[in-house]
Amino acid sequence: MSQEPIQEPNQDANQNATAAEPLRATNHLIAHARQQLGRVIAGQEKPIEEVLIAVLCQGHALLEGVPGIAKTLIVKALGRLLGLGFQRVQATPDLMPADILGTTILRAGSETFSFHAGPVFTDLLLVDEINRMPPRTQAALLECMEERQVTSDGVRRPLPAWFTVFATQNPVDFEGTYPLPEAQLDRFLLKIHLDYPTEQEELQILERHHGGSGAGLLEDAQITPISQDILAAARAEVRAIRVEPELYGYILSLARRTREWPTLLLGASPRGALSLMRVAQAAAAFDGRDYLVPDDVKRAVKPVLRHRIMLKPEAELEGFDADRVLADVIAAVPVPRQ
Repeated sequence: MSQEPIQEPNQDANQNATAAEPLRATNHLIAHARQQLGRVIAGQEKPIEEVLIAVLCQGHALLEGVPGIAKTLIVKALGRLLGLGFQRVQATPDLMPADILGTTILRAGSETFSFHAGPVFTDLLLVDEINRMPPRTQAALLECMEERQVTSDGVRRPLPAWFTVFATQNPVDFEGTYPLPEAQLDRFLLKIHLDYPTEQEELQILERHHGGSGAGLLEDAQITPISQDILAAARAEVRAIRVEPELYGYILSLARRTREWPTLLLGASPRGALSLMRVAQAAAAFDGRDYLVPDDVKRAVKPVLRHRIMLKPEAELEGFDADRVLADVIAAVPVPRQ
């Protein structure tokens, strides 16, 4: 049975409370999301938080992890939670751009053509195993992700206002894959790492599937959707998080330091610095604050920049990875005094 979306309580009566509680919608969204998604997903608190941050920041996210650790389930559950349109594309080596963007077809019994919209014309698009998509089809997503539109036959067709791409990839299976180019990686606001659950969390997974219908676990949970008004208000609250001038300098220092780091071939782009600020604002909201502190920026560095930097081959041979280098960069940049 479908459930009615959760509405923001008593909006008119609480106008005066908004000033005293500047993150009311955000706090409501976060609490509801944790409670509802926790009924479906055992553990994975940090990835769930980062997926919510991507939505609040109106950015796209790349989820990376070995098979079977709920990458796809998290995104499907999020679609139910937000009550938004959802489409899924299973990437394969023979997938063509028209398969995801849409195509112009001849109407039966007439001489006119009409545009048949592809799965990108939705609110949440899940691209499963994106690195199995051929380069031409990967490139077709670039305009969608950056401009939020599709150009077909010279006509620009806008995508829905909530359009967000969540893509998954397997970090250990390289046969038949096409590594994402740096230009496309930079379009993702976050790269989210998912690890194996703990023993207790894995036990909980077994118990839930034993008591449920297996593949129907998401349906059994009957997630209560949240009002789009609350989501829109939460996004506005996150954008309004206060950033002091000293923290602008701190964010820029971190991004620019990656460009001169000795073990890196490629540092963070200006888009990376902007993304760092946006995600740090959302991290502050998750801590219930309407202002930024340096710890928010530090917390955002790895998921925002790990896919935007490129290590030198000799650094990889010495055992370095992106997260280790970024930890060294954070330690090397002075923290502003408040």
